Amino acid sequence: MTCVERENGLVVEGIVRDFARIRALHEVSFEVCPGRMTGFVGANGAGKTTSMRIIMGVLAATAGQVHWRGEPVRAEQRRSFGYMPEERGLYPKMQVAEQLRYFARLHGADTAEAGHRTDMLLDRLELGDRGGDVLETLSLGNQQRVQVAAALVHEPAALVLDEPFRALDPLAVDVMTGLLREQVEAGVPVLFSSHQLELVERICDDLVIIAGGRIVATGTVEELRRSEGDAYSLHITGHADLDWVSGIDGVRVLDVDAAGVEQIVVFEADREGAAHDVLREALGRGTVQELSRRAPTLAEIFRETVA
Repeated sequence: MTCVERENGLVVEGIVRDFARIRALHEVSFEVCPGRMTGFVGANGAGKTTSMRIIMGVLAATAGQVHWRGEPVRAEQRRSFGYMPEERGLYPKMQVAEQLRYFARLHGADTAEAGHRTDMLLDRLELGDRGGDVLETLSLGNQQRVQVAAALVHEPAALVLDEPFRALDPLAVDVMTGLLREQVEAGVPVLFSSHQLELVERICDDLVIIAGGRIVATGTVEELRRSEGDAYSLHITGHADLDWVSGIDGVRVLDVDAAGVEQIVVFEADREGAAHDVLREALGRGTVQELSRRAPTLAEIFRETVA
């Protein structure tokens, strides 16, 4: 994955981070392109938060560099980024609107502009009537919305968000997604981490998968799907044992859903003709309801990639 306008993007190049004798990041490299939403996925402890902290200058890299618009990123440039850290950085006993205005003014907005941006974001996040509330009195989901508003209130040049959808209900996710998509349409590079793979698959333009401190895959969802080979779904009735599928040369089973005599097995065929071999064997073992080609889900790609 390479940005068409690389000089306008956020580029992580060969980042290494050591904690005492433990290497947390191993030459991590990826790009966050302008006007693209990039999902950063990996298991707990894979290195997502450490990478984001290095991008934002919260941690120093042992080796490697972060570039912004073609040059090594500087502190003044990082101040133009919007950041949502893993540890929420708001003031729990301060009123919501008051602290959003405060953050906007810290980034150079005058009083009127800070007030306008605050009111607009609270309305967009459906918190227009909660601006006078003390933050800690809000639900966790609403506190999460305020945290995202704090990352957006200064009209950032880039967005780095660590688990922005945590604790949000589906309606709130839709609101948040719409707001972030507006940033993307305005040309802002957006990087966010999430464990909600179905959501990432639905809303992202690009993906970065990290495992054990190493980048194991990058690209669009479609590029990663194509790299996984042809996937199929076999629906068969009348036989409970589907172990035979994985015994066919060139076939790798991704998922099995068994309920009584109804069996659905999802598999990849890496060899030409392997799917036909599965069908021929299935016809001798039960009643085949359907054999269809399907795109692997991000969850299936993730499991295969990090295995």
